[in-house]
Amino acid sequence: MIDGLNKSGRKLHPENTIIQLGDTLIGNGNLTIIGGPCSVESEEQIIEIAKEIKKSGANILRGGAFKPRTSPYDFQGKKADGLKLLSLAKKETGLPIVSEIVALHHIDLFDDVDILQVGARNMQNFELLKELGKSKKPVLLKRGFSNTLKEFLYSAEYIMSNGNENVILCERGIRTFETWTRNTLDLSAVPLLKEISHLPVIVDPSHATGISSLVEPMSLAAVSSGADGIMIEVHNCPEKALSDGAQSIKPDAFRKIIEKSMKIKEIL
Repeated sequence: MIDGLNKSGRKLHPENTIIQLGDTLIGNGNLTIIGGPCSVESEEQIIEIAKEIKKSGANILRGGAFKPRTSPYDFQGKKADGLKLLSLAKKETGLPIVSEIVALHHIDLFDDVDILQVGARNMQNFELLKELGKSKKPVLLKRGFSNTLKEFLYSAEYIMSNGNENVILCERGIRTFETWTRNTLDLSAVPLLKEISHLPVIVDPSHATGISSLVEPMSLAAVSSGADGIMIEVHNCPEKALSDGAQSIKPDAFRKIIEKSMKIKEIL
């Protein structure tokens, strides 16, 4: 369907790719649950949330240490200290961790990070993608704000053509004329990507909507559309979050979403 998909397309790779992290299998019908705060804020915060989401059934802990923000005056993350706090939470709970890498020279700081996330702003940072292609770690690649699915898959090709075939695609909403939500969640992308590509596809309803009350219905819709996982922002006190509190949900709400998602998965 798309010329040039030598690595990510199904023509040369008809079987679904499965990425394994310990006991967690990502792809091929497995439902992976990723949860955690937008930003790592303190040791107490990240460890408390990590324990809560593990109790609820999450497979992977997310947390931002380096935070690219639209305004230079917003909280930019705790950077290297944030990665150290994520490592403490990993040691405490056993959960693998995913965090966003924003620059090539940060790569050595991510030794203990299990999945390297490429955010929407860096989806076409081709030098970064090529460097991550030399890594053996799985890469979670987010779709850009205004990028087509064709461009999205070509970005995956940049990583895979440089040697790393462990890529996870993440639909996180695109920019349209709608302003009531942060972005417009393109759930049609999920089955279409899975038709064209063998790579796992997950959905981030938190960034897509920007509204905490919409996270549950969009999570359930994502599972219904065939997503291999969902990534949700969870905070123990969203009203005091240093970033994206409006789209974060509390641990109890997270647990309910997982319970409902698993029921939908059973039906499918």
